[in-house]
Amino acid sequence: MSNSSSPTHFLLLAFADRRELQLLHFWLFLAISLAALLANGLILSAVACDHHLHTPMGFFLLNLSLTDLGSICTTVPKAMHNSLWDTTTISYMGCAAQLFFFAFFISAEYYLLTIMCYDRYVAICKPLHYGTLLGSRACAHMAAAAWATGFLNALLHTANTFSLPLCQGNALGQFFCEIPHILKLSCSHSGYRREIGLLMFSTCLGFGCFIFIVFSYVQIFRAVLRIPSQQGRHKAFSTCLPHLAVVSLFISTGMFTYLKPPSISSPSFDLVVAVLYSVVPPSLNPLIYSLRNQELKDALRKLITGCFSEATNSPSSACVVPH
Repeated sequence: MSNSSSPTHFLLLAFADRRELQLLHFWLFLAISLAALLANGLILSAVACDHHLHTPMGFFLLNLSLTDLGSICTTVPKAMHNSLWDTTTISYMGCAAQLFFFAFFISAEYYLLTIMCYDRYVAICKPLHYGTLLGSRACAHMAAAAWATGFLNALLHTANTFSLPLCQGNALGQFFCEIPHILKLSCSHSGYRREIGLLMFSTCLGFGCFIFIVFSYVQIFRAVLRIPSQQGRHKAFSTCLPHLAVVSLFISTGMFTYLKPPSISSPSFDLVVAVLYSVVPPSLNPLIYSLRNQELKDALRKLITGCFSEATNSPSSACVVPH
């Protein structure tokens, strides 16, 4: 394949032309990424260390934090590098790797959110069957299925997208490598149609998950409203609201990104929207869950208190969670 159909590198969309704004974007992304790494790392540590969180929801929350860490570590470091060093290039293989891992983590996160919705549905609508339907083996199988499906989805899209001959230049209208922007560079109609077919299949699968989430929450709200006591209704709603908020944030930003009218599209606006759906959800998810989940708040408090007390008593010792 010639260089005209397989560029050695791509040009990503820059956040700004002025050096001062580039450095501002670097520091802003650095702060966001460090906050996301710290928050998700704390959740991983809390779930692993506190036996009160050794539940199906805690297990799925641990997996969700892993996908959040993966997705933000896929897009943000390269954007920070380009802003700091005043460049916009990314290698051909680097672009392929970035597209694969971003599609992998985003797909796995969506399937995990669907499974977590099923967890809430069983917990509220079929509480007597919760231990049977969501045992440790069933949870492990569902999580493995989410990761495997995300991996297969990312592999198919990446392999097909980067098998297309590219003859429309190498400039991508995005700050990271994304399928629609690479397809715009393709000059193969058959390969383009094949990828559109794959995208339609993934969209149908995603729409099926969306219908399942909506149906589950309709059943959940009906069951909660039938609870006679106000305290019982409040407790049931409090277990669902963090997940509902995370799902709403994930779906709304993604749908707006890909379904927005072309009339309101512009490079700067598309850049802001891309940040909203690729960077904001992984950063806010830990905050949403920690604010509404009392058990998680207690575990995080124990973890942080244990770290400070150990650091005070013995600076060289490791952080432990007090029992």
